[in-house]
Amino acid sequence: MATEIDIILRGPKAFEWARETIAAMEANNVWPTAINFELWMHYVAAKDSQIAAEIEQVLNSGARFTEQVGEEIASNHLPSAKLNGEIMDAGRNLSAELDTVSRAIETARETSEAYGQQLASASISLEDKDAENVRSMVETLSAATLKVREENQVLESQLADTTSELSRLRENLEQVRRDAMTDALTMLFNRKAFDQALDKACQEAAEQCGIVTLAVIDIDHFKNFNDTWGHQTGDQVIRYVASVIGRMAAGARIAARYGGEEFALIFPGEDRYAAFSVIERAREEISTRILRRRSTNEQLGAITISSGIAEAMHGGQPAALIERADGALYVSKRNGRNRTTLADKNSESQAA
Repeated sequence: MATEIDIILRGPKAFEWARETIAAMEANNVWPTAINFELWMHYVAAKDSQIAAEIEQVLNSGARFTEQVGEEIASNHLPSAKLNGEIMDAGRNLSAELDTVSRAIETARETSEAYGQQLASASISLEDKDAENVRSMVETLSAATLKVREENQVLESQLADTTSELSRLRENLEQVRRDAMTDALTMLFNRKAFDQALDKACQEAAEQCGIVTLAVIDIDHFKNFNDTWGHQTGDQVIRYVASVIGRMAAGARIAARYGGEEFALIFPGEDRYAAFSVIERAREEISTRILRRRSTNEQLGAITISSGIAEAMHGGQPAALIERADGALYVSKRNGRNRTTLADKNSESQAA
């Protein structure tokens, strides 16, 4: 199907399909990323495709087409998304395998060196004894060991070169991993990294009988703002809010772009009141700054955020924690926005 889409994008109706795709994405509040555009091009221009069917199923269910939904569909159907995952897996496997090889070679070198030392010691101990035949044998073995040691020196030199190359490859793989886990616009963790981090935080809280708190944050009236000032200025606002939230991610805290204009902050080992204090500082800083449009220096007015905070004792399920924090966020929105709401421990929400 990717080939069919490539043909469509090079055909006479390419711009018409592209405009219809963007319109459909905007109508459904879908963020215009490259992956989302490719998926929705299938939905608009290839109605009989499996991708189109899955998007239609999401829309008919009333659920939001989030970045996570897009990534799941892409990983199942888009060759490029599958390949990226396979490359990362292969890289991790290659690194682990080379680690094993390096350790084996190093062990062999140490064993050979120890063997040579033992033989040399045995030869010296026999000098004062009438054991010419034994000494001759030991000297022969020592000579053989010396040859092995010389060969090992060559091997060590080759190993040093290989280790250097391995370090370079690891750095490249680590950069690929970081890129895959980082939101390009804000440089915060992306949704995939957030999901993994929350899973880990909840698991550690369960193992240690600890707590984990989650805050979800949304820029108020962002769609209207985007429609008025355009996407480039909208991106400027998102980057600014992300920079404030990112500065709050001290210590073990993890800040992520949850989707579009939504963010999340994970607080491992901190309760909801500590999280509330942090999110309120961010909210006050953001709401008191008047932004200006970079291209014209026009005042954009004040930007505000609404937040919801939920705490989980002894870990719990990440999905349940997200649902409770989302519920608290919607209470903030219903109560007028520009506020933070705590979800209590009985899953109810209270404005704060």
